[in-house]
Amino acid sequence: MLKRLICSALLLTSMPSFAAFSPQQALKQLPTGSDASLLVVNPTTNKVIYQHQASHLQAPASTQKLLTALAAKLYLGNDFRFSTNLETQGNNVILDFNGDPTLKSTDIANLLRQLKQQGTSTIKGNLYLNGGHFTGFEHAVGSPWDMLTQCYSAPSSSITLEHNCFEGALYSNMAFGAKTRLNIPSHQPVMATNDAIVVTKAQQKEQLCELSLQANDSNHYHITGCIQPKKDPLPLRFAVQNTTLYSTAIIKQQLKRAGIHLDGKILRNDTITGKIVATHQSAPLTTLLYIMLKRSDNLFADNLAKTMGAKYFNQAGSYTNGVAAIKAILKQKANIDLSNTIMVDGSGLSRNNRLNTHDLMEVLTYIYHHPKLGLMTDLPVAGKSGTLQYRKSVRNAPLKDHIIAKTGSLFGTYNLAGIIKTKSGQPLLFVQLVTNYYPTAAEVKNSPLPPINQFEKQYYTSLYNNY
Repeated sequence: MLKRLICSALLLTSMPSFAAFSPQQALKQLPTGSDASLLVVNPTTNKVIYQHQASHLQAPASTQKLLTALAAKLYLGNDFRFSTNLETQGNNVILDFNGDPTLKSTDIANLLRQLKQQGTSTIKGNLYLNGGHFTGFEHAVGSPWDMLTQCYSAPSSSITLEHNCFEGALYSNMAFGAKTRLNIPSHQPVMATNDAIVVTKAQQKEQLCELSLQANDSNHYHITGCIQPKKDPLPLRFAVQNTTLYSTAIIKQQLKRAGIHLDGKILRNDTITGKIVATHQSAPLTTLLYIMLKRSDNLFADNLAKTMGAKYFNQAGSYTNGVAAIKAILKQKANIDLSNTIMVDGSGLSRNNRLNTHDLMEVLTYIYHHPKLGLMTDLPVAGKSGTLQYRKSVRNAPLKDHIIAKTGSLFGTYNLAGIIKTKSGQPLLFVQLVTNYYPTAAEVKNSPLPPINQFEKQYYTSLYNNY
């Protein structure tokens, strides 16, 4: 119904205050070749305030998490929690993982502590890891290979522990030509080597060198290339490459700390089951979605999508059935038809996702008209929280505190979708999908703000002041 209202209202651009609103001037701030799709709707009347190329299919990036969040609220419910079970089968012990993105080593330690309190100080058989709740790829189709070592691209696996991510630091406060120093905490069960050297700015430009990271399925990380000297260490966040190997090593550490001897081995078996003797539960869905939307956490989104796929279709969760479940849930429970939307994950991280501003506006409108869901208040607030806290275009007055929105960023893509409360107190829903954004070096250097920030500041300030 909303789509029909929007489509029929596209010609209604001669509203009384429109003359003062200057979107075309704002659009001129974007570099030549940029592709912007924009839509602004008054949620009280469902009237279109402004639209520009609103039917163009664009990469949603993390604004796609709004679809995942709404489907999770409507289908899983506020009380949903991920459960990680410790089970026994004869002499064997089983850790049954189900994709809890918040599961920590201390949670495994607590499960093992409960096992020992029940009288088990020696596991006479094997300890099995069951990761069968998810199946298929741990990265969505369309995920560039060069992102897979970064923490924001941590693998979406049923066996998720410590966010499938670890931290380190690279030190370069040394003489030119010297090899940098890589520090990874000793308790991390990975191998990390480093050959990166310190160079001058001129050498870096002449040699066209940069830092490069390679990793393999044995969780071996190797840094090469060069870096200019820095006073402070460069923080690093690496994605685990082999979740089974990583979790196995951590569990060995926790068995030793718990004082439990293992006669057998730690093996993976995705079909084995046993009697539940202890359970760890995550925080409820309300907390998970708050974290997911405020921080734009990809692992939370993809593991929730796979979980919905598993429950909706009664089979192991995957990217394919997770996306199908999200579309079916939104159609059945919110009458939002996303049949023409191209989705391959729950996070928006894949470059293969495509949707238009109308699709996203349907979701935003439903969230706005159902405040009891709590999703609108989970979104970042301009200049105050989450991924909008430091966004240069909106962090200062008059936009600070007056924009609540989900961000979405990929290479050449800068998106926003949310609500702005204007100077007159009027709430307006907006979707911004900007792609093919590639400013020249001169455009970035010769302006106090990058072009995308200039565009957003002018565009949303004009909206704020004139409605």
